Order: sequence, then C-alpha cells, then structure tokens
Amino acid sequence: MIIITGGAGYIGSHTVVELINNGFEILIVDNFSNSDIFMIGQIEKITNRKIQYENIDLCDSKKVFDLFDKYEIDSVIHFAAFKAVGESVDNPLKYYHNNLLSLINLLFAIEKNPKIGLIFSSSCTVYGQPDILPVKEENLIKMAESPYGNTKQICEEIIQDVVRVKNIKAISLRYFNPIGAHESALIGELPIGTPLNLVPLLTQTAYGLRTLNVYGNDYDTPDGTAIRDYINVNDLASAHVCALKRLDEITPSFEVFNVGTGKGTSVMELIKTFERVNDIKIQYKIVDRRQGDIEKVWADTSLANKELKWKAKISLEETLISAWNWEKYIRNVL
Repeated sequence: MIIITGGAGYIGSHTVVELINNGFEILIVDNFSNSDIFMIGQIEKITNRKIQYENIDLCDSKKVFDLFDKYEIDSVIHFAAFKAVGESVDNPLKYYHNNLLSLINLLFAIEKNPKIGLIFSSSCTVYGQPDILPVKEENLIKMAESPYGNTKQICEEIIQDVVRVKNIKAISLRYFNPIGAHESALIGELPIGTPLNLVPLLTQTAYGLRTLNVYGNDYDTPDGTAIRDYINVNDLASAHVCALKRLDEITPSFEVFNVGTGKGTSVMELIKTFERVNDIKIQYKIVDRRQGDIEKVWADTSLANKELKWKAKISLEETLISAWNWEKYIRNVL
C-alpha cells in the first residue's frame, strides 16, 4: 500500500489518480486543513474506485504511529505541508511547526520499519535565486527567500541525515511550478479562501471574481515580470510513479531530482497565452514586488529524464485550457 499524505490536495489528488491508473493500492492521509473532502468523491468519479482515507494531523505523533501499525505500508509520498510563500513570510512559525514536525513524525515511524520508502515533496525554492540557469540538482543551495522555502531545505537536510545512519530509501522531488487540472475537469487546484498561486488567481479573474495582481514588472527579464518553470500537474503526478519504481531499484540512499519542463515562462507570457488559448481577456494590474519571490528560475531536468525515465509532455497551451475548464466546472458545483 502507498500512503499519500495530503492526498486530497492539488498535487496529491492528481497523483492518487495516476497511481490508481498504474495499479497501486493507495491510502490518502489528510487533515483537510488546506484541502476539501469533496475531492475524495471527485477522485472516485475519475477512477471508479472507492478511495480509502484517514483524517489525521501528522503533527500528532501518536496518530502517526497508530496509522503505521494499522496498515501494511510499502511507501509514503509526503505532500502534506503548508505551501504559500507569501503566507510563510507573514506567519513563519505556522510553517516551521507544521512542515517540520509532520516530516519528523513520519520519519520516526519509518525508522521502525525501514523497508518503507519515502518520496518527499520538495520545491525549487530550495535553490533561492540561482546564479546559473537552468538550475541543476548539484547547484549550490543558497539561503532561502522565504520561510516556506527554508522548511523544504531543512526537511531535505533532515531526511539526508536520517538516511545516513538508517537503512532507508528516500527520494526528494524538487517541483517547479505545477499548474493545470485533470483532463476530465473533475479535479484541479481548489484554494481555500483567496488563492495564493498565479493560475487560480488568473482563472478566478477570468471568471470575474477578482482583478489579477502582477507582482513587479521591473525584474531583469525580457518583459520585466518574473520567470518560472510551469509544469502540468499531471506530468508532475507521473513523476511520482517513476520515483516509486526507482525506490525498488536502488539501495538505501537519498536521491534528489528536479521535476519541471526545462523552460522558463514569464508571468506576462503566461497571461497572454491563457488569453489566446481560451479566447478571453484578463483584467490585471501591476503592483509592487512581493517579498519572498525570486526573479527567475527554471529546471535542468536531464537527471530525471535519464534516471527516472520521466519527461514532461503536456504543453503550456493544453495546461491553461485545462485550468480554465476546471474553474468553470467548479464554479457550477460550488
């Protein structure tokens, strides 16, 4: 059985679908603090399978240990974490408490049964603002620009230290910027309250719910707006299937892989592409830069391409169409 912590969340739900489609038995573990139980039913619609889940806060060590005693677990994919850069700047203790303690509790449980593999949901924020682009896994890890990014750095260090002295297999996938939705439009990014990521802000603006803020147009980039590596969430989900297979092949160790497209796209390019493929005009305004944001980053994915036998396949255009289809669907459901 594969445990997916945060499996009702955005990336988690898409990964659950991908795992089920590849024949894995899964268990979602989520406390629904930053997700909605509604997504469990949506996953069931897509997969035509009854989904097992446990409502557990991973910061509660007793509940984590009880969970590992209850089920026969092969691997854990650990998504569950707070993830908003801006919020982490405003409320750092919330992020350090949740993101570090949840991982530590999981590692204590895995330590008792080291045959259980771990795939950790990391982030390109661990690189800070890279000096060299595209960024490679061996790039210098610089001081994080936000408490969120720092939690990912610290979590990777914790895993590495544990693996060094315990007989554990672990893989860290450093995500770049996941966007889009499942092709069925039945699952997608469902932020609680005001969205903190660009694409749900963009789709809600397209739906007439808000005006989109573009944070800064004075960066050292071709159009002055920040550049990111935007990857389709379904491509990202497929990387976890490849990582699970990799865990079966390796000896106890800690490996790190970038998961992106290898292409940088500016905020303004993304907006213009969304307008073109969905035939809709977006109302936006330029505002000051946001603390914690970096100027530009995109991935070198050659290591994941070679060792995981994985590569991003879905175009930006198709991805932005899927995001808009999801927004229209969920507005009719809510």
